[in-house]
Amino acid sequence: MSPTVQLVNVFAAGPGGGNPAPTVVDAAGMSDADMQDIARSSGHESGFVLPAPEGSGCDYALRFWVPNHEMSMCGHATVGAVWLLDSLGKLDGDSASLWTKSGVVDARIADSATGERLVEITQPPGRVEPVPDDAVPEILSVLGITAADLAPLPIQNAATSRVKTLVPIANVDVLDTLGPDFTRMEQVNDRIGSTGLYPYAPSDRDNQVFDARQFPRSSGYPEDAATGIAAAALSFGLLANGLVEPTDRPLRIRQGRAMGRPSAISVRFALADSQVTGCWLGGSAFLEAADS
Repeated sequence: MSPTVQLVNVFAAGPGGGNPAPTVVDAAGMSDADMQDIARSSGHESGFVLPAPEGSGCDYALRFWVPNHEMSMCGHATVGAVWLLDSLGKLDGDSASLWTKSGVVDARIADSATGERLVEITQPPGRVEPVPDDAVPEILSVLGITAADLAPLPIQNAATSRVKTLVPIANVDVLDTLGPDFTRMEQVNDRIGSTGLYPYAPSDRDNQVFDARQFPRSSGYPEDAATGIAAAALSFGLLANGLVEPTDRPLRIRQGRAMGRPSAISVRFALADSQVTGCWLGGSAFLEAADS
């Protein structure tokens, strides 16, 4: 029998917004080719729920594919899978432990003030390092901007799982009008050891709201409407640059507006003894459709 693919929309922040995640909640027995075919036919990052490896102590295992390849971790597809498992009554309570190829991810679900079920997932502490100076001109060229369009901050590689390149843009107007040269996107990302350029700009710094766009290295589509892993990486870049404080006050990362798919991701630092030990990223989800 063909697997049932359910289309979960994650991180929507307005009509037409969010990032679709085709999800299979019973992917046992599917081959790699089967999973990649679903990602290719949908054109989206897709999530597959499998039994947890024996002895892992996890509730489920998750695998992720984009049209061109498998990924070790995908934030929005994880949020979508947890939301779907919860809605189908397949979780024991309001938390879960998930095995992924990038490590174990914890998840928790809670009701919002409006009764909406919200999902948060963990990411480990971020690593942040500057991009080599000699790579900066190529990054700017690929994005179609000059140094005058940058904020006075470094371009950095940051990661909680996959590496994203944080490019500080002077303002949201410049961010919204970027016109990248997608023919060179894979080349520049390979040079700097990144899986995507993530230009960003503050939209309301007092309230910790930042806008960003994600241009992946070679996923099979030019831009992403909402990228949880990149938002988590950005939170640690903002922390390293002194743009946010090490508290559990939520950051709101807006993405997808330039695509007509407004999205929003919440990120909160996890703390122990006043030290940042990782972060929780999350948001809302809803079911769009199911195909057999």
